[in-house]
Amino acid sequence: MTELTFSLKITPQQRVDVSPLTPDNLAGKNLDEIAAIELQTGNRKVRTDDIFTIEGDDASGIVIKNASAKLDYIGKGNSSGIITVEGDAGAYLGFQLKGGVINVSGNVGAYAACELRNGEINIGGNAGDFLGAALPGNKKGMQGGVVIVKGDAGDRVGDHLRRGAILIEGSAGAYLGSRMTAGTIGVLGDVGAYPGYAMKRGTLLLIKAPISLPATFNDCGTHTLGFLPLLLKGFLGYQTQFGALAGAVKRVRRYAGDMSGAGKGEILVVI
Repeated sequence: MTELTFSLKITPQQRVDVSPLTPDNLAGKNLDEIAAIELQTGNRKVRTDDIFTIEGDDASGIVIKNASAKLDYIGKGNSSGIITVEGDAGAYLGFQLKGGVINVSGNVGAYAACELRNGEINIGGNAGDFLGAALPGNKKGMQGGVVIVKGDAGDRVGDHLRRGAILIEGSAGAYLGSRMTAGTIGVLGDVGAYPGYAMKRGTLLLIKAPISLPATFNDCGTHTLGFLPLLLKGFLGYQTQFGALAGAVKRVRRYAGDMSGAGKGEILVVI
C-alpha cells in the first residue's frame, strides 16, 4: 500500500476548503469516490480531481504535494493517521484536531491548531497570528496536544490556551499567551510586547528575556525549579530543540501574574 497523495495541479485563485481530505473521512473510499468529493472554493464547489492529481491507496497516510497557502482547514477535526504537507498551508491548519500528526514543511496561515484537542502538529516554517488560539468569541483555545514551530510565530500565540504545549524555536509576536488559563508555551527567540497579557494560569518559558513585561507581573526572584527538567524531558520524543534543554536549564527568573486577573500564571526567563 502507498500513501494517498494529492498533488496540486492548478494555482488556486480563491481559497479552498480541503477539510474533507482527512484520514478519518477517506478511510474505505476508492479513488473514484475520493475524486468526486466536492471542495468549497470561493462561492462554488469543485470536484477534488479538478484541483488535485490523486494517487495511492492508504488513507492512513495522506500527502499533499505542491501545497499552497490558499489551502485552508487541512486536517480539520481529524483523529488518526499522518498528514504531510509539502509546501505551505493556509489558515486553520489542524482546526479542532483530535489526534494523529500533521507535518508541514513550509509556512502556515492564521489560526493554526485553533481549538486543537489532541495530536501533534509540526511546522517547518513560520506560523501566522492566533496559533493555538480560540475562534473569535470563544473562550476555549487549544485544549491538548503539542505544536512545534521551527520558525517564527505571529501575535496572540496561545490566546485562551487551556492545555497542551506550543514550542516555538524562532521568535513570537505580541501578546504571547494572552488570556491563557493553563498549558505551556516555550520560545527560544525574541518575544514581542505584552507577554502574558491577562493570563490566568499556565507557564511561558522564555530563553531570552523580553524587552519589557507588563507592570501587572511581580518579580519573584530566581529559582531552581524541579519540574522544569521533567517538563523538558517530556519533549525528547518530539522533533524539537526543547528536549535537549533538559540538562541545560538550571535557574530561571520567575514573574507571577497577570495580577490584574487571577494572577496564577508565570513567566519563566532562563538565566
